[in-house]
Amino acid sequence: MNLVPQFGFLELILIAVIALIVVGPKDLPRMMRQAGRMAAKAKSMAAEFTSAFDQMARETEMEELRKEIDALKRDNPIAQAKRELNETVNPINSELRKEASALKGDPAAKPAAEGDAGAVEETGEAAAKT
Repeated sequence: MNLVPQFGFLELILIAVIALIVVGPKDLPRMMRQAGRMAAKAKSMAAEFTSAFDQMARETEMEELRKEIDALKRDNPIAQAKRELNETVNPINSELRKEASALKGDPAAKPAAEGDAGAVEETGEAAAKT
């Protein structure tokens, strides 16, 4: 659908003759310059509008791509498995750290869960060191 009227060669000749009669030969070059400037300005405004519209379309497309990438990162099965593994391992790691700090700080503070054999070995090692 083209909204711009189509002018043929005969129509342009007819408009030029009418302009020559109405404006006169003296002011016709000045009027043609003004018409040319107006046409150039309209063309530049149309190009600017098209450029702005294309930029908005690119920005919208980039935002959609960002959303898709974030969704892929969030729904990634490997990342999900890593999160689940970390959720499982973190409590174990914290318990191990507590145990290690207890062992470093006070040998007698060793938890009873390890049994009496560990306590006997610990006492034997301490006696051997002294």
